[in-house]
Amino acid sequence: MEKLKMLTPNLVDKNAEQIGKIFPEVITEKKDDDGNLVKGIDFDLLKQKLSNVLVEDENERYRLDWPGKKASLLKANTPIAKTLRPVVEESVDFEKTENLYIEGDNFEVLKILQESYLGKFNMIYFDPPYNTGTAMIYRNDFEINETEYEELIGAVDEEGKRLFKENTKSNPRFHSDWLSLIYERIMVARDLLEDLGIIAIAIDHNEIHNLICICDEVFGEDNRIGVVTVVHKPEGRNQEKFFGTSNEFMLVYAKNKEEASFNDIVIDDNLAAKFESSDENGKYKLKNFIRLSDGKYSLRVNKPHFYYPIYVSEDYTKISLDKVDGYLELLPITEAGQERTWKTTPTTLVERFNNGDLVVIQNEDGHLELYEKLREKQVIKTHWVDKKYHGYHFGTKVIDSLLGDKTFDFPKSLYLMEDILKLMLKKDGLILDFFSGSATTAHAVIQLNAVEGGNRKYVMVQIQEQTDEKSEANKVGYKTISDIGKERIRRAGKKIKEEFLAQYNKELEDINKQLEQETLDGSEELKEKKAELEAKIEHINNLDIGFRVYRTDSSNMKDIFYHPTSLTQLQLSAFESNIKEDRTPEDLLTQVILDLGLELSLPIEKKEILGNNVFIVQENALVACFDDSIDFGIVDKIADLKPLKVVFKDASFKDDKDRVNVEERFKRLSPETIISVI
Repeated sequence: MEKLKMLTPNLVDKNAEQIGKIFPEVITEKKDDDGNLVKGIDFDLLKQKLSNVLVEDENERYRLDWPGKKASLLKANTPIAKTLRPVVEESVDFEKTENLYIEGDNFEVLKILQESYLGKFNMIYFDPPYNTGTAMIYRNDFEINETEYEELIGAVDEEGKRLFKENTKSNPRFHSDWLSLIYERIMVARDLLEDLGIIAIAIDHNEIHNLICICDEVFGEDNRIGVVTVVHKPEGRNQEKFFGTSNEFMLVYAKNKEEASFNDIVIDDNLAAKFESSDENGKYKLKNFIRLSDGKYSLRVNKPHFYYPIYVSEDYTKISLDKVDGYLELLPITEAGQERTWKTTPTTLVERFNNGDLVVIQNEDGHLELYEKLREKQVIKTHWVDKKYHGYHFGTKVIDSLLGDKTFDFPKSLYLMEDILKLMLKKDGLILDFFSGSATTAHAVIQLNAVEGGNRKYVMVQIQEQTDEKSEANKVGYKTISDIGKERIRRAGKKIKEEFLAQYNKELEDINKQLEQETLDGSEELKEKKAELEAKIEHINNLDIGFRVYRTDSSNMKDIFYHPTSLTQLQLSAFESNIKEDRTPEDLLTQVILDLGLELSLPIEKKEILGNNVFIVQENALVACFDDSIDFGIVDKIADLKPLKVVFKDASFKDDKDRVNVEERFKRLSPETIISVI
């Protein structure tokens, strides 16, 4: 049996492992604080291997540095003994939903999710504090005092004497605190993004220059997709002395720009309205496939090899480049009789027709025309000015309508988030927002899924920041920002589901009435519409508007679990269990799921078997029993389930003999099962 470590992953070890794959000869061994042999790196040997590309002079390189950067890097790589605990009573449809709402410091949450969500998110979005001079809720654990700061920036010498007559800033850590906050979170978040994934970060003018430098370092300058200007307050801020700021920015990076791509969509509502037709590949509009432009190559005389006949079957479903009996000839000649050209070569034309991109239609005069289907897409510009991005009208007003007036300051426009998701997240994609605020992202996910028939999922992360005691939100019971976010999701999901069902059921009722009056010949189109509506109603009925709530906490395990060698045998015997007394089996299951690298959204079933509480995760991907005492009867029953992994409490066994017997029983009944204990 292996013992689970119940810690977040050590990223230093993972980095060393990657180096070892390239340079196995630099891997060495050393003893850790507990006397165990662990792998290390011989840096002198590694330097020799890379001697031609080493940068020796610390003072001559292009990069963004600040006091505390090295500490942030260390913090990002260091494991923590933290976990998540389920809060079922605040969740919606906990057993079935695949959405997550996590309360806690987002840096800790990102660390906790490292094993389970490594490379799992298709998109990450976050809207951090803008560093406008107000206090930040998120604090850096590696805080330094003013004297230490001055030593780091060289403002004082080793004897404490000032080297400058004036401070470089009245608040010397103004930028450094913010930079550390963002840097360490982006460092950890990058690993959670899939290789094709995209990250979008909202920011204003105060720190955009520094944020670009950080993202260039973490993702690589070559993976910068662009910087979008979003006009969210067209009237501008009237309290500013010079310009009235009306915009903010969105930085967009890919993990691998060569592989990443945007979705082919139209976010301009006026342009979208022009795409009236649709097929299995999406919306389109028709355009004549004859070149009708004024260019000289539109005419046959200037490009004769693009003037050729095609032959069309009587039902317009087949074409040929050769004459076929019963087929109709079609040439690129206008109704005025002008000989022009097709837009492509004969072979490509046939290929596009067979792929459904071209279609033959008889016009009102009885003439045949060849049309191409122009798909619904547009060039996405970096200047987003549509009025639907207005923060007050489509952010504040939206949340006010759900929760009451003045419950949250400065939420993002719901339609801004919808367009971001349309552009960057697939219809079945998973998004992470780790500064989720009022949960606009979650609201947009539910709304888009309802409109487009999608199955997007989200993970929201929000610290339990207290609302101001004098605020309207606090007065009506929202004591924390996360309280606001959770309630918004509850109400938005319910409202969306009710409104769409009411609309679709009304349309279905109207169609049924028409079908009763329709002749047999004219009913086929109505029947198709009815089937489409019934499919939409089924989708809305199955729409995932739930979310599982989790909250960060210290590990479920006592210190003795992590440092057993630090206690004497007499002290060890005083501990009846290495699990904290206030922790439930559900708490233990959550930490085990995280430790084993399984996703928190997997379905969980709790069963009573032979009087024991047994958890079954994802159809036997994991079976766990944390009862204080188990016998071989329950062991055999669990083994009969043939789970991939099984976990027990170490204290459930009387002695080593019992442990050996359990292993032997699994070898006989379910030899592929991996057995672990906590």
